[in-house]
Amino acid sequence: MTRQLHLNLFIQSRGHHEAAWNHPDSSAALLTDVDYYVDLAQRAEAALFDSIFFADSLMLTPDAPRSGRLWLEPVTLLAALAVATERVGLIATASSTYSEAFNLARQFSSIDHMSNGRAGWNIVTTWMAKVARNYGDAGQDSHADRYLMAEEFVQVVKDLWDSWADDAVVDDRAGGVYAKSERIRPIDFSGKYYHVAGPLTLPRSPQGRPVLVQAGSSDAGRDFASRHAEAVFTAHLEKATAQEFYADIKKRAVAAGRDASQVVILPGLSPMIASTETEAKRMEQELNENTDPEIGRRTLSSRFDGHDFSHLPLDTPLTPDDFPPPSGVETMRSRSQLVVDLVRNEGLTLRQLLARFAGARGHFTFAGTPGQVADLIEDWYRDGAADGFNVMPPLFPTMLDAFVEEVIPILQRRGLFRTEYEGKTLRDHYGLDRPAGRFW
Repeated sequence: MTRQLHLNLFIQSRGHHEAAWNHPDSSAALLTDVDYYVDLAQRAEAALFDSIFFADSLMLTPDAPRSGRLWLEPVTLLAALAVATERVGLIATASSTYSEAFNLARQFSSIDHMSNGRAGWNIVTTWMAKVARNYGDAGQDSHADRYLMAEEFVQVVKDLWDSWADDAVVDDRAGGVYAKSERIRPIDFSGKYYHVAGPLTLPRSPQGRPVLVQAGSSDAGRDFASRHAEAVFTAHLEKATAQEFYADIKKRAVAAGRDASQVVILPGLSPMIASTETEAKRMEQELNENTDPEIGRRTLSSRFDGHDFSHLPLDTPLTPDDFPPPSGVETMRSRSQLVVDLVRNEGLTLRQLLARFAGARGHFTFAGTPGQVADLIEDWYRDGAADGFNVMPPLFPTMLDAFVEEVIPILQRRGLFRTEYEGKTLRDHYGLDRPAGRFW
């Protein structure tokens, strides 16, 4: 099969830039208005995106009321979008730490049935004291323990999805049999953390299993991805680190007995697009200047397990010693390492650091013309840094429209991106095999 560029649209708030929520070029629709998300999903489908994606947060941050960082519960939202779209893939985040495996398996299987095979689950492990308190638990598991628990959790979910054989449903009205009981079996999973009998209450879904997506970049996260992930969302601030990550994940997948082509790697890209590079950079600078550095300071604190950065002046160059060691961070270890590396390599002030992360929280930001954005995408794609991109427009819908109307046609003319959907499922779009049932 000929390698093809993949594009996922990451939909969040009124744009991925911290200052997007009240920008004159961003949508004025309420963030609880389902029609807002339907409109964005349909625009993505018309542009032939492989998929759309919704992240999640299990706590209201102190700054959410001032920054518009809130959204509908994503799995519920996918159900609405499943009947409002026909071809685009539908991916949502759900936490393995704060979900029941049986319920999660039912939810994503239902979405896969409702969408005729377009569902994907972004697997996250969650560590935040405020989240724990929302779920009645003051304790916290370590970074390593969370991945051990996630390993079992994912196996339970896979087994539940496989607990019906593909041919179990016969719907024989004359014979009085809807499904062959001998083709449905319990999973009787008994591990250290989970004990689940099964079988699932739903037949095997159109894709066999929804696509498994993952975004952890720590060493434990990479190992987990190599065993389970079929698509990997990742954050890089330069091409060289993206290339290292790409090669490492593919190597680990092969070592785990998998085909490297069955792991699609999609770095985040947040492009500010204008007819000239000067205008694009002016628009980017305008957004950066409208950010609140104290909101950024608190966001930075959350990436370092709540570490207090209030004593740091905004305009003095930082050093790695201003941060806790990333190896001891439980919340977002890979993102905290990215912060420290950036400070080490570029000697940024706190104000500059916060502006860099205001654009897309550590994903690659770029301001330029449509041709320059297309050149960047092609360069990373052809040079071993990406199988495609997790597109994160800084403003919705303005920068999504610019990407769709001006960048995608360039990619199509270069033969990099599809001109029509060739398949119907998310697995078709990503070039992924349909998994055989584990028990049959």
